[in-house]
Amino acid sequence: MEDGPRSHTVITTSSSYLENFSTSTLAYDKQFIHTAPGILLFAEIVLGLLVWTLIAGTEYFRVPAFGWVMFVAVFYWVLTVFLLIIYLTRAHSRIPQVPWRTVGLCFNGSAFVLYFIAAVVDAVSVKAAPPSGYNFNSWAASSFFAFLVALCYGGNTYFSFRSWRAGDEDN
Repeated sequence: MEDGPRSHTVITTSSSYLENFSTSTLAYDKQFIHTAPGILLFAEIVLGLLVWTLIAGTEYFRVPAFGWVMFVAVFYWVLTVFLLIIYLTRAHSRIPQVPWRTVGLCFNGSAFVLYFIAAVVDAVSVKAAPPSGYNFNSWAASSFFAFLVALCYGGNTYFSFRSWRAGDEDN
C-alpha cells in the first residue's frame, strides 16, 4: 500500500558568531609576505627555529637557564607560525569579533620583552659554560640568533603599535 510521495522538512539554524566566518572563503594573501610586518614575521619563524634547534641539539638540561630559553623560543615560534597562517589566509578579516590590532600589539610586545630576557639569559649562560666543545658553539650561536629574533619582534611591535594607534584593521 503506497501513500504517495513523502515530503521532508529540514529546519536549519545558524549562530551569529559563525555567520561571519566561512572556511570556504579563506584566501591566500601573497601581498602580506611582502610587507614589513610580513617579512619580520617570516624572519621571526626562521630565526626562532634556529634558536631552539641549536639549543635542543645539545645537552641543554645541564644548564637550567636554557630551559627558560627553550620555553620562550618554542612557545613563541609555535604562536608565530599560527599567526602567519592567520594573516596569509586572511582569517583575521573573517573573525571581526577579535580585536586583531590589540592582539598583534600584545603578542609582539610580550614576545619582544620575553625574547630579549631569554637572549640575555642565553648569553649569560653561554659565558658561564666552558668555552670548548659542541655545546658551547651551539649555545653561542643560539644567543646571537635570540637577539636577532628579539629585534624582529621589536620591529613588529613598532608596526603593530602604529597600526593600533591609527586604527587600521589590516595589519
